[in-house]
Amino acid sequence: MSRTVDRARHHLKAHPLALDAVLAAGVLACMVAGSFVGPHDKDAVSWSIRTPELLSLVLMALGALALVFRRRAPLTVLALTGTASVIECVTGDPRAPVAMAAVIALYTVASTTDRPTTWRAGLLTMTVLTSAAMLAGPLPWYAQENLAIFAWTGIGATAGDAVRSRRAFVQAIRERAEKAERTREEEARRRVAEERLRIARDLHDVVAHHIALVNVQAGVAAHVMDKRPDQAKEALAHVREASRSALNELRATVGLLRQSGDPEAPTEPAPGLARLDELVGTFRSAGLHVEVARADHGTALPAAVDLAAYRVIQEALTNVHKHAGAEAKAEVSVVRVGPDMEITVLDDGAGNDDDPDHGGGHGLLGMRERVTALRGTLTTGPRYGGGFRVHAILPVKPRTPARDQPGEPV
Repeated sequence: MSRTVDRARHHLKAHPLALDAVLAAGVLACMVAGSFVGPHDKDAVSWSIRTPELLSLVLMALGALALVFRRRAPLTVLALTGTASVIECVTGDPRAPVAMAAVIALYTVASTTDRPTTWRAGLLTMTVLTSAAMLAGPLPWYAQENLAIFAWTGIGATAGDAVRSRRAFVQAIRERAEKAERTREEEARRRVAEERLRIARDLHDVVAHHIALVNVQAGVAAHVMDKRPDQAKEALAHVREASRSALNELRATVGLLRQSGDPEAPTEPAPGLARLDELVGTFRSAGLHVEVARADHGTALPAAVDLAAYRVIQEALTNVHKHAGAEAKAEVSVVRVGPDMEITVLDDGAGNDDDPDHGGGHGLLGMRERVTALRGTLTTGPRYGGGFRVHAILPVKPRTPARDQPGEPV
Protein backbone atom coordinates (compact mmCIF):
# COMPACT_ATOMS: atom_id res chain seq x y z
CA MET A 1 0.00 0.00 0.00
CA SER A 2 2.80 2.42 0.95
CA ARG A 3 4.68 1.65 -2.27
CA THR A 4 1.58 2.48 -4.30
CA VAL A 5 1.19 5.79 -2.48
CA ASP A 6 4.87 6.62 -3.01
CA ARG A 7 4.64 5.83 -6.71
CA ALA A 8 1.58 8.02 -7.06
CA ARG A 9 3.32 10.86 -5.21
CA HIS A 10 6.41 10.63 -7.41
CA HIS A 11 4.25 10.51 -10.52
CA LEU A 12 2.36 13.63 -9.49
CA LYS A 13 5.60 15.50 -8.72
CA ALA A 14 6.97 14.58 -12.11
CA HIS A 15 3.76 15.77 -13.82
CA PRO A 16 2.69 19.09 -12.24
CA LEU A 17 -0.27 19.48 -14.61
CA ALA A 18 -1.70 16.20 -13.36
CA LEU A 19 -1.13 17.34 -9.76
CA ASP A 20 -2.99 20.57 -10.46
CA ALA A 21 -5.82 18.62 -12.05
CA VAL A 22 -6.15 16.48 -8.91
CA LEU A 23 -6.07 19.63 -6.77
CA ALA A 24 -8.76 21.27 -8.95
CA ALA A 25 -10.95 18.19 -8.60
CA GLY A 26 -10.58 18.29 -4.83
CA VAL A 27 -11.40 22.02 -4.69
CA LEU A 28 -14.43 21.47 -6.91
CA ALA A 29 -15.68 18.69 -4.63
CA CYS A 30 -15.29 20.93 -1.58
CA MET A 31 -17.09 23.85 -3.26
CA VAL A 32 -19.98 21.66 -4.42
CA ALA A 33 -20.30 20.04 -1.00
CA GLY A 34 -20.29 23.46 0.65
CA SER A 35 -22.92 24.80 -1.72
CA PHE A 36 -25.41 22.11 -0.64
CA VAL A 37 -25.01 22.90 3.07
CA GLY A 38 -26.05 26.16 4.75
CA PRO A 39 -27.03 27.47 8.20
CA HIS A 40 -30.57 26.63 9.28
CA ASP A 41 -31.19 30.10 10.76
CA LYS A 42 -29.18 33.02 12.06
CA ASP A 43 -29.42 32.23 15.76
CA ALA A 44 -29.24 28.44 16.05
CA VAL A 45 -26.07 26.52 15.40
CA SER A 46 -27.58 23.99 12.96
CA TRP A 47 -27.22 23.14 9.29
CA SER A 48 -29.64 22.23 6.53
CA ILE A 49 -29.53 20.94 2.97
CA ARG A 50 -30.04 23.52 0.23
CA THR A 51 -30.06 23.47 -3.55
CA PRO A 52 -27.52 25.74 -5.33
CA GLU A 53 -28.46 27.59 -8.47
CA LEU A 54 -27.31 26.40 -11.87
CA LEU A 55 -25.19 29.53 -12.36
CA SER A 56 -23.38 28.82 -9.11
CA LEU A 57 -22.54 25.29 -10.24
CA VAL A 58 -21.26 26.62 -13.57
CA LEU A 59 -19.11 29.23 -11.82
CA MET A 60 -17.66 26.59 -9.49
CA ALA A 61 -16.83 24.36 -12.46
CA LEU A 62 -15.16 27.23 -14.32
CA GLY A 63 -13.15 28.24 -11.25
CA ALA A 64 -11.96 24.67 -10.68
CA LEU A 65 -11.09 24.29 -14.37
CA ALA A 66 -8.98 27.44 -14.26
CA LEU A 67 -6.97 26.03 -11.33
CA VAL A 68 -5.62 23.29 -13.61
CA PHE A 69 -3.46 25.96 -15.28
CA ARG A 70 -2.52 27.87 -12.13
CA ARG A 71 1.25 27.21 -12.48
CA ARG A 72 1.41 28.27 -16.12
CA ALA A 73 -0.48 31.55 -15.81
CA PRO A 74 -1.04 32.36 -12.11
CA LEU A 75 -2.17 35.98 -12.60
CA THR A 76 -4.60 35.03 -15.38
CA VAL A 77 -6.07 32.25 -13.27
CA LEU A 78 -6.42 34.66 -10.34
CA ALA A 79 -8.28 37.11 -12.57
CA LEU A 80 -10.66 34.40 -13.82
CA THR A 81 -11.40 32.92 -10.41
CA GLY A 82 -11.76 36.41 -8.89
CA THR A 83 -14.28 37.39 -11.59
CA ALA A 84 -16.27 34.21 -10.97
CA SER A 85 -16.27 34.94 -7.23
CA VAL A 86 -17.53 38.50 -7.76
CA ILE A 87 -20.34 37.25 -10.03
CA GLU A 88 -21.31 34.68 -7.40
CA CYS A 89 -21.31 37.31 -4.64
CA VAL A 90 -23.66 39.51 -6.68
CA THR A 91 -26.01 36.85 -8.11
CA GLY A 92 -25.80 33.92 -5.71
CA ASP A 93 -28.78 33.38 -3.40
CA PRO A 94 -27.93 31.35 -1.44
CA ARG A 95 -24.27 32.14 -1.96
CA ALA A 96 -21.91 29.28 -2.99
CA PRO A 97 -18.23 29.12 -1.92
CA VAL A 98 -16.80 30.00 -5.35
CA ALA A 99 -14.26 32.26 -3.59
CA MET A 100 -12.37 29.10 -2.55
CA ALA A 101 -10.94 28.88 -6.08
CA ALA A 102 -9.82 32.53 -5.87
CA VAL A 103 -8.08 31.86 -2.55
CA ILE A 104 -6.12 28.95 -4.08
CA ALA A 105 -5.23 31.11 -7.10
CA LEU A 106 -4.03 33.93 -4.83
CA TYR A 107 -1.89 31.44 -2.90
CA THR A 108 -0.32 30.32 -6.18
CA VAL A 109 0.48 33.91 -7.18
CA ALA A 110 2.10 34.59 -3.81
CA SER A 111 4.17 31.39 -3.89
CA THR A 112 5.43 31.73 -7.47
CA THR A 113 6.04 35.47 -7.91
CA ASP A 114 7.89 38.16 -6.01
CA ARG A 115 6.70 40.00 -2.92
CA PRO A 116 5.70 43.29 -4.63
CA THR A 117 3.49 41.36 -7.05
CA THR A 118 1.99 39.46 -4.13
CA TRP A 119 1.19 42.69 -2.30
CA ARG A 120 -0.46 44.26 -5.33
CA ALA A 121 -2.43 41.15 -6.31
CA GLY A 122 -3.40 40.39 -2.70
CA LEU A 123 -4.66 43.87 -1.87
CA LEU A 124 -6.61 44.10 -5.13
CA THR A 125 -8.22 40.67 -4.65
CA MET A 126 -9.08 41.29 -1.00
CA THR A 127 -10.55 44.73 -1.75
CA VAL A 128 -12.67 43.64 -4.72
CA LEU A 129 -14.03 40.41 -3.20
CA THR A 130 -14.68 41.92 0.24
CA SER A 131 -16.39 44.97 -1.25
CA ALA A 132 -18.60 42.79 -3.46
CA ALA A 133 -19.53 40.61 -0.49
CA MET A 134 -20.38 43.58 1.72
CA LEU A 135 -22.36 45.41 -0.96
CA ALA A 136 -24.35 42.43 -2.25
CA GLY A 137 -24.34 40.18 0.82
CA PRO A 138 -26.66 39.98 3.82
CA LEU A 139 -26.96 42.88 6.21
CA PRO A 140 -25.31 44.20 8.25
CA TRP A 141 -22.30 44.75 5.99
CA TYR A 142 -19.93 43.56 8.71
CA ALA A 143 -21.67 40.20 8.98
CA GLN A 144 -19.45 37.19 9.60
CA GLU A 145 -20.22 35.79 6.15
CA ASN A 146 -18.96 38.99 4.48
CA LEU A 147 -15.82 39.36 6.58
CA ALA A 148 -14.90 35.68 6.06
CA ILE A 149 -13.86 36.43 2.47
CA PHE A 150 -11.46 39.09 3.72
CA ALA A 151 -9.93 36.61 6.18
CA TRP A 152 -9.59 33.76 3.66
CA THR A 153 -7.94 35.89 0.98
CA GLY A 154 -5.49 37.25 3.56
CA ILE A 155 -4.64 33.72 4.68
CA GLY A 156 -4.07 32.61 1.07
CA ALA A 157 -1.69 35.49 0.31
CA THR A 158 0.20 35.09 3.61
CA ALA A 159 0.60 31.32 3.24
CA GLY A 160 1.82 31.65 -0.35
CA ASP A 161 4.37 34.30 0.59
CA ALA A 162 5.65 32.14 3.45
CA VAL A 163 6.08 29.17 1.12
CA ARG A 164 7.93 31.31 -1.42
CA SER A 165 10.24 32.69 1.27
CA ARG A 166 10.94 29.21 2.57
CA ARG A 167 11.67 27.92 -0.92
CA ALA A 168 14.04 30.84 -1.59
CA PHE A 169 15.80 30.24 1.74
CA VAL A 170 16.33 26.55 1.00
CA GLN A 171 17.57 27.37 -2.50
CA ALA A 172 20.04 29.90 -1.12
CA ILE A 173 21.38 27.34 1.35
CA ARG A 174 21.72 24.78 -1.44
CA GLU A 175 23.56 27.26 -3.66
CA ARG A 176 25.93 28.22 -0.85
CA ALA A 177 26.65 24.55 -0.17
CA GLU A 178 27.33 23.89 -3.85
CA LYS A 179 29.57 26.96 -4.07
CA ALA A 180 31.46 25.88 -0.96
CA GLU A 181 31.90 22.40 -2.43
CA ARG A 182 33.21 23.85 -5.68
CA THR A 183 35.56 26.11 -3.73
CA ARG A 184 36.89 23.14 -1.75
CA GLU A 185 37.43 21.15 -4.94
CA GLU A 186 39.21 24.04 -6.62
CA GLU A 187 41.39 24.59 -3.54
CA ALA A 188 42.23 20.88 -3.45
CA ARG A 189 43.17 20.90 -7.14
CA ARG A 190 45.29 24.02 -6.62
CA ARG A 191 47.12 22.46 -3.70
CA VAL A 192 47.73 19.26 -5.67
CA ALA A 193 49.12 21.27 -8.59
CA GLU A 194 51.38 23.29 -6.29
CA GLU A 195 52.63 20.16 -4.55
CA ARG A 196 53.29 18.45 -7.88
CA LEU A 197 55.25 21.49 -9.08
CA ARG A 198 57.24 21.68 -5.87
CA ILE A 199 58.15 17.99 -5.98
CA ALA A 200 59.17 18.26 -9.63
CA ARG A 201 61.32 21.31 -8.83
CA ASP A 202 63.05 19.56 -5.91
CA LEU A 203 63.70 16.42 -7.93
CA HIS A 204 65.14 18.50 -10.75
CA ASP A 205 67.47 20.35 -8.38
CA VAL A 206 68.74 17.11 -6.86
CA VAL A 207 69.10 15.11 -10.06
CA ALA A 208 70.51 17.86 -12.31
CA HIS A 209 73.26 18.79 -9.86
CA HIS A 210 74.50 15.33 -8.97
CA ILE A 211 74.10 13.76 -12.39
CA ALA A 212 76.06 16.62 -13.96
CA LEU A 213 78.90 15.97 -11.52
CA VAL A 214 78.75 12.23 -12.11
CA ASN A 215 78.89 12.78 -15.88
CA VAL A 216 81.96 15.01 -15.69
CA GLN A 217 83.87 12.83 -13.24
CA ALA A 218 83.07 9.70 -15.22
CA GLY A 219 84.45 11.40 -18.34
CA VAL A 220 87.62 12.37 -16.46
CA ALA A 221 88.05 8.83 -15.18
CA ALA A 222 87.66 7.35 -18.65
CA HIS A 223 90.19 9.84 -20.06
CA VAL A 224 92.98 9.22 -17.52
CA MET A 225 92.30 5.56 -16.74
CA ASP A 226 95.33 4.22 -18.59
CA LYS A 227 97.90 6.98 -18.04
CA ARG A 228 97.06 8.22 -14.52
CA PRO A 229 95.15 5.53 -12.61
CA ASP A 230 95.48 7.41 -9.30
CA GLN A 231 93.61 10.40 -10.74
CA ALA A 232 91.05 8.02 -12.26
CA LYS A 233 90.49 6.46 -8.83
CA GLU A 234 89.98 9.92 -7.35
CA ALA A 235 87.45 10.79 -10.05
CA LEU A 236 85.60 7.52 -9.48
CA ALA A 237 85.53 8.28 -5.75
CA HIS A 238 83.86 11.60 -6.54
CA VAL A 239 81.38 9.73 -8.77
CA ARG A 240 80.59 7.36 -5.92
CA GLU A 241 80.13 10.24 -3.47
CA ALA A 242 77.91 12.24 -5.83
CA SER A 243 75.77 9.23 -6.67
CA ARG A 244 75.43 8.38 -2.98
CA SER A 245 74.29 11.94 -2.20
CA ALA A 246 71.80 11.86 -5.08
CA LEU A 247 70.39 8.53 -3.93
CA ASN A 248 70.04 9.75 -0.35
CA GLU A 249 68.15 12.89 -1.37
CA LEU A 250 65.95 10.97 -3.80
CA ARG A 251 65.23 8.35 -1.14
CA ALA A 252 64.20 11.05 1.33
CA THR A 253 61.89 12.73 -1.20
CA VAL A 254 60.29 9.55 -2.53
CA GLY A 255 59.98 8.12 0.97
CA LEU A 256 57.89 11.08 2.04
CA LEU A 257 55.59 10.55 -0.95
CA ARG A 258 54.99 6.95 0.11
CA GLN A 259 53.89 7.81 3.65
CA SER A 260 50.19 7.15 4.23
CA GLY A 261 49.80 9.38 7.28
CA ASP A 262 51.19 12.71 8.28
CA PRO A 263 54.79 13.03 7.09
CA GLU A 264 57.43 12.69 9.74
CA ALA A 265 60.25 15.15 10.15
CA PRO A 266 63.26 14.37 7.93
CA THR A 267 66.29 12.83 9.65
CA GLU A 268 68.57 15.45 8.08
CA PRO A 269 68.01 19.21 7.96
CA ALA A 270 67.06 20.78 4.66
CA PRO A 271 70.10 22.15 2.83
CA GLY A 272 70.88 25.81 3.31
CA LEU A 273 73.69 28.32 3.14
CA ALA A 274 75.39 26.55 6.03
CA ARG A 275 76.28 23.82 3.51
CA LEU A 276 77.51 26.26 0.87
CA ASP A 277 81.16 25.29 1.34
CA GLU A 278 80.26 21.62 0.91
CA LEU A 279 78.30 22.43 -2.24
CA VAL A 280 81.10 24.50 -3.73
CA GLY A 281 83.55 21.75 -2.86
CA THR A 282 81.69 19.26 -5.05
CA PHE A 283 82.00 21.59 -8.03
CA ARG A 284 85.67 22.23 -7.35
CA SER A 285 86.22 18.49 -7.24
CA ALA A 286 84.60 18.29 -10.67
CA GLY A 287 87.14 20.78 -12.04
CA LEU A 288 85.16 24.03 -11.85
CA HIS A 289 87.02 26.99 -10.41
CA VAL A 290 84.67 28.71 -7.96
CA GLU A 291 85.30 31.72 -5.74
CA VAL A 292 82.95 32.59 -2.89
CA ALA A 293 82.44 35.93 -1.17
CA ARG A 294 80.08 36.19 1.76
CA ALA A 295 78.86 39.17 3.78
CA ASP A 296 75.96 37.53 5.57
CA HIS A 297 77.52 36.05 8.66
CA GLY A 298 75.29 36.16 11.68
CA THR A 299 72.11 36.37 9.62
CA ALA A 300 69.49 33.79 10.63
CA LEU A 301 67.33 32.98 7.63
CA PRO A 302 63.90 31.36 7.62
CA ALA A 303 64.00 27.79 6.37
CA ALA A 304 62.24 28.64 3.09
CA VAL A 305 64.63 31.52 2.29
CA ASP A 306 67.68 29.49 3.31
CA LEU A 307 66.64 26.62 1.07
CA ALA A 308 65.81 28.91 -1.88
CA ALA A 309 69.23 30.59 -1.63
CA TYR A 310 70.97 27.22 -1.58
CA ARG A 311 68.98 25.91 -4.56
CA VAL A 312 69.60 29.06 -6.61
CA ILE A 313 73.36 28.76 -6.12
CA GLN A 314 73.26 25.01 -6.78
CA GLU A 315 71.32 25.37 -10.02
CA ALA A 316 73.38 28.35 -11.22
CA LEU A 317 76.69 26.51 -10.66
CA THR A 318 75.24 23.41 -12.33
CA ASN A 319 74.39 25.49 -15.37
CA VAL A 320 77.90 27.00 -15.37
CA HIS A 321 79.42 23.55 -15.21
CA LYS A 322 77.20 22.23 -18.00
CA HIS A 323 77.13 25.17 -20.39
CA ALA A 324 80.01 27.59 -19.73
CA GLY A 325 82.89 25.47 -20.96
CA ALA A 326 85.80 23.64 -19.39
CA GLU A 327 87.88 26.77 -18.68
CA ALA A 328 85.07 28.80 -17.14
CA LYS A 329 85.38 30.38 -13.72
CA ALA A 330 82.48 31.16 -11.41
CA GLU A 331 82.03 33.71 -8.67
CA VAL A 332 79.41 33.39 -5.91
CA SER A 333 78.50 36.25 -3.62
CA VAL A 334 76.03 36.19 -0.73
CA VAL A 335 75.35 39.62 0.73
CA ARG A 336 72.83 40.94 3.25
CA VAL A 337 71.45 44.27 1.99
CA GLY A 338 68.91 45.80 4.37
CA PRO A 339 65.89 43.53 4.67
CA ASP A 340 66.98 41.36 1.73
CA MET A 341 69.54 38.71 0.96
CA GLU A 342 71.19 39.09 -2.46
CA ILE A 343 72.62 36.05 -4.24
CA THR A 344 74.80 36.56 -7.30
CA VAL A 345 76.47 33.89 -9.46
CA LEU A 346 78.74 35.04 -12.32
CA ASP A 347 80.77 33.13 -14.85
CA ASP A 348 83.12 34.12 -17.65
CA GLY A 349 82.62 31.12 -19.89
CA ALA A 350 82.16 31.31 -23.64
CA GLY A 351 79.27 28.87 -23.33
CA ASN A 352 78.22 25.84 -25.32
CA ASP A 353 74.64 27.06 -25.62
CA ASP A 354 73.19 30.50 -26.09
CA ASP A 355 70.95 30.07 -23.08
CA PRO A 356 71.09 27.45 -20.29
CA ASP A 357 67.37 26.98 -20.62
CA HIS A 358 67.47 26.16 -24.31
CA GLY A 359 66.54 22.62 -25.17
CA GLY A 360 63.65 22.35 -22.76
CA GLY A 361 65.58 22.76 -19.53
CA HIS A 362 63.79 23.75 -16.36
CA GLY A 363 66.70 25.16 -14.30
CA LEU A 364 66.05 28.87 -14.63
CA LEU A 365 62.29 28.28 -14.50
CA GLY A 366 62.66 26.40 -11.22
CA MET A 367 64.84 29.14 -9.74
CA ARG A 368 62.36 31.83 -10.78
CA GLU A 369 59.45 29.90 -9.26
CA ARG A 370 61.28 29.51 -5.95
CA VAL A 371 62.23 33.17 -5.75
CA THR A 372 58.85 34.46 -6.89
CA ALA A 373 57.07 32.27 -4.35
CA LEU A 374 58.91 34.19 -1.62
CA ARG A 375 58.03 37.56 -3.21
CA GLY A 376 61.62 37.99 -4.31
CA THR A 377 63.06 38.87 -7.71
CA LEU A 378 65.35 36.96 -10.07
CA THR A 379 67.24 38.40 -13.02
CA THR A 380 69.30 36.30 -15.41
CA GLY A 381 71.05 36.96 -18.67
CA PRO A 382 74.34 37.15 -20.56
CA ARG A 383 77.10 39.42 -19.29
CA TYR A 384 78.74 42.07 -21.41
CA GLY A 385 81.95 40.59 -22.75
CA GLY A 386 80.89 36.98 -22.24
CA GLY A 387 79.56 34.79 -19.52
CA PHE A 388 76.28 34.63 -17.68
CA ARG A 389 74.82 36.31 -14.59
CA VAL A 390 72.23 35.09 -12.09
CA HIS A 391 71.06 37.59 -9.48
CA ALA A 392 68.40 36.81 -6.86
CA ILE A 393 66.98 39.10 -4.19
CA LEU A 394 65.28 37.22 -1.36
CA PRO A 395 63.46 38.93 1.51
CA VAL A 396 64.83 37.77 4.84
CA LYS A 397 61.25 37.61 6.16
CA PRO A 398 59.03 35.93 3.54
CA ARG A 399 55.84 37.87 2.79
CA THR A 400 53.78 34.81 1.89
CA PRO A 401 51.39 32.73 4.01
CA ALA A 402 52.97 29.73 5.63
CA ARG A 403 51.05 27.28 3.50
CA ASP A 404 52.42 28.86 0.31
CA GLN A 405 56.08 28.91 1.30
CA PRO A 406 58.16 26.52 -0.77
CA GLY A 407 60.58 24.25 0.91
CA GLU A 408 62.00 20.78 1.17
CA PRO A 409 59.42 18.02 1.69
CA VAL A 410 58.79 17.80 5.37
